[in-house]
Amino acid sequence: MSSSEGSINKIDEEKGPIPARQDRKGRAEVLLAADDGVKRDGGILGKMWGGVVYLDKFGVEVGGVERIPEDDRQHMTIMDSGFLWCSANLTISTFSLGTLGNSIWGMGLTDACLVIVFFNLLCTIPVAMFSTWGAQSGLRQMMIGRYSFGIIGIYLPILLNCIACIGWSTINTIVGAQALAAVSTSHELPIAAGIVIIAIITLFVALFGYKYVHMFERYASIPVFIIFLIMLGQAAPYMSASMSAPGVFTAANCLSFGGTIAGFALGWTSLAADYTVNFPANSSKFKVFTYTYVGLNLPLIFVECLGAAMMTTFTAKSTWEAAYESHELGGLLGAPLIGPMGGFGRFLLVLLALSIVANNIPNMYSFALTFQAFGKYAQSIPRIFLVIVGTAIYIVLAIVGASSFESILDNMLVILSYWLAIYSTILIEEHYIFRKGSFKLGYDLEAYNTLSSLPYGFAAMVALGFGVMGAVFGMAQVWYVGILGRLIGDPSYGGDIGFELAAAFTAVTYPALRYAELKLVGR
Repeated sequence: MSSSEGSINKIDEEKGPIPARQDRKGRAEVLLAADDGVKRDGGILGKMWGGVVYLDKFGVEVGGVERIPEDDRQHMTIMDSGFLWCSANLTISTFSLGTLGNSIWGMGLTDACLVIVFFNLLCTIPVAMFSTWGAQSGLRQMMIGRYSFGIIGIYLPILLNCIACIGWSTINTIVGAQALAAVSTSHELPIAAGIVIIAIITLFVALFGYKYVHMFERYASIPVFIIFLIMLGQAAPYMSASMSAPGVFTAANCLSFGGTIAGFALGWTSLAADYTVNFPANSSKFKVFTYTYVGLNLPLIFVECLGAAMMTTFTAKSTWEAAYESHELGGLLGAPLIGPMGGFGRFLLVLLALSIVANNIPNMYSFALTFQAFGKYAQSIPRIFLVIVGTAIYIVLAIVGASSFESILDNMLVILSYWLAIYSTILIEEHYIFRKGSFKLGYDLEAYNTLSSLPYGFAAMVALGFGVMGAVFGMAQVWYVGILGRLIGDPSYGGDIGFELAAAFTAVTYPALRYAELKLVGR
């Protein structure tokens, strides 16, 4: 038998060649029999896994954060790395982000669009980079983080990412529910009902797992893109371009809005690799990077700029401003659709509202994988049950927080930009400075779950502390303005440079700390 055949088949002395994949007849059974230190039998866990064995027959993904071996990867359509992010970002939550430049900072259309373009092009680079890492390693995003933070040190990024996944799902669902409520003024759908509808649809796809997530996202953006084009055509005659006068206040507003844009774009870094682990290990890094980068930026820039442009129509269309004030984002989305097109416009608004599902699916799918990265005890809980628990949590939070959406969105986005800048910087420096920029040469991929083979994480945690210090110095929030953020614009409000300083402080300190860690403890 040739060496190439040996990589595909194994030999049984009595039965001859046996396909390594065994027709995937029992992925759940394989996990139950695995000697990986993860408890999956007895008591309530045994009953859970019994249910997983049953669901395995219907194509539900039963695995979790376990590494995907090279000979078990079956996702050959590399372009899906772009389609997924296109659908996930071609939604009304992205549209809502574009409106914040005017609604919170009073920016003109030109200023807002320039900020949107620049910060998106910059901050989506780590997302595209980490997507290539998933294909090279077969590891989920938080498991890759163990090679910098260690098994214990990664707990803090895991916790923050769990909060982010739940928080994003909450915010997105509120936006979608507002849009559903704006469909009819005479028979208005309660916000709580809209929240439940969106959450249940999201749950169904996320529950089935990786294959079905990609299948859904491959096509979800098509009708939404067409609807946004229709909206653009209806609203374009009433839009007006303007640019704020140069000055320190304009600079401060641009930086603060940029931090919000960065938080949204960087938000995908903590789960990017989750969606490429089934690509062949020899997949072109250039193609994965390019498809991901383009798939992110096309919808982000287009939809956010459309949101910013819609905020300029109020002078010419006072009825649209009234709709915005009465139904917030839902009213603004519905105004150019329902007014001119009546019943058909209402149908289009329903489809726009449901576009939120495409954004929530990656959050819920990755929430379960992120939680499992806490360790072998968390890994023993089947992924599908964690998706259900996460869904229940954000339904409650969305219903409770529906009345304070805009302030929640701004605060969450900016804070996310701080820690994700730190996380991304540490992983990138670890990979290129200390791991030879290669998963084949610099990583022991089989040791991803072995405490003694991974770093202690001291360097990463201390560098994270320095990054937090930079964020505190540079932040400009309603509840706190840092000493450096105060130097930009009005001292009372400042300009937010928190994520930039967080990345800079981390980038300067991590290499020295990591060299010291390797010198002292050897790993």
